[in-house]
Amino acid sequence: QVQLAESGGGLVQPGDSLRVSCVVSGRTLSGSAVAWFRQTPGKEREFVAAMSRTGGYTYYGDPVKGRFTISRDNGKNTVYLQMNSLKPEDPAIYYCATGSRVITSSLRSHAAYDYWGQGTQVTVST
Repeated sequence: QVQLAESGGGLVQPGDSLRVSCVVSGRTLSGSAVAWFRQTPGKEREFVAAMSRTGGYTYYGDPVKGRFTISRDNGKNTVYLQMNSLKPEDPAIYYCATGSRVITSSLRSHAAYDYWGQGTQVTVST
């Protein structure tokens, strides 16, 4: 059974940094695309960042470009999202996702991913 477990969310101040992690169990991360999405109540799930199966391509949503960085450690079966310069508009539940059949043109699409975590809450105080 494949499971994804996010952690590292919390309450931060505007301008702070936070790193969230996602540990994948039940399948190897190697050869799989990985991504982060976020969602707030009443809104659709929003693409945040993705990395291709080989790690050769990374993509970011416009609101987070230049501030967030996705990375992976295949040896630890873990995906990370480093979030810097957090803004009041960044609070959401952050979800990680993975899939072995995600092609590069579909990396931004939540429908392309097979497995999802339960999410971790990120809150920015105002």
